[in-house]
Amino acid sequence: MSVEGATLDAVELVPREGGTPIAGTLSDDGTRWTATERLAFDTEYEFSYTVLDAAGDPQRATSTFATVEPANEADAAMFPLDGSTVGTGQPLEFTFSEPVTNRDAVEKAVTVTSTSNQPGAFYWLSDTKVRYRPEEFWAPNSTITVELNLFGVDLGNGMIGNADRTLTMRTHNTRLAVVDNDTKMMNVYLDGRLDRTFPITLGTDEWPSTEGYMVVMEHYESTQFRAESIGLEPGDPAYYPPTVVNHASRLSNGGAFVHEALPAAQVALGSFNVSHGCIGMSPEGAEYFYNTFGPGDVVQILNTGYGPMYVWDGFGDWNVPWNEWTDQP
Repeated sequence: MSVEGATLDAVELVPREGGTPIAGTLSDDGTRWTATERLAFDTEYEFSYTVLDAAGDPQRATSTFATVEPANEADAAMFPLDGSTVGTGQPLEFTFSEPVTNRDAVEKAVTVTSTSNQPGAFYWLSDTKVRYRPEEFWAPNSTITVELNLFGVDLGNGMIGNADRTLTMRTHNTRLAVVDNDTKMMNVYLDGRLDRTFPITLGTDEWPSTEGYMVVMEHYESTQFRAESIGLEPGDPAYYPPTVVNHASRLSNGGAFVHEALPAAQVALGSFNVSHGCIGMSPEGAEYFYNTFGPGDVVQILNTGYGPMYVWDGFGDWNVPWNEWTDQP
């Protein structure tokens, strides 16, 4: 708001239904007041102010107005959640409530900074999901801040972003488990130093384990595995009945876990592969992994000859070459 031949005083802009006044600034000469925060969609506001004329006489005035109701609103959520502490391999994932066709506008509206000063880039998995990561793993013990300035942004197809927010996540120390199919062993490195070594069993030739990097997604002290979840039915040669497993850490949406191998499979540890693609461990090893690794920590599998996990099957992001990540069509 601005005036000529007078000055403004005691300006207040508030929602008519009540709430916190909108912040604003008054120009040095007192002739212009500007809101410094965004107004909400589809909201009626009351604007009250005092005008001082050239003689200094005050005149109080009040007016009302309403903001527009967009045809369609869309919001976005980030994983990991605000305030989370995760492993150094955790990409940022943004999920939109509606399809995005104006990807450039979204990328310009989202700013990611880190105390480690690592630049990064976006990679779209679909019209509703985009990931962000740096070229290498996040630096340990760093803070990543995300400014989601999506309010009023045209996402395409008539969809308008409906919120701004600031989110943060932190990384803890570096935790890496390297699993080698040639040796059937897992070496665990904490902050780059070898901490423990465990015998393991991987997927059979019929159900091979994928190579490359995986990121721990979640874990369970105990959970039930069902063969139906990986497409098996009773009568299939590889079918197994519902089975409770201990200390299970998920690596993929497709059903790859690090977990305690069943008693009958313990003999295979360090010698041969018997799983449906999971990393089977001894009770001691699985419990150690469960207690040491969490969301965002990294597992690397070597020498299975099967190729890497897809980016969308969990967090296979680190298997995508950086030049491909940054040059997505």
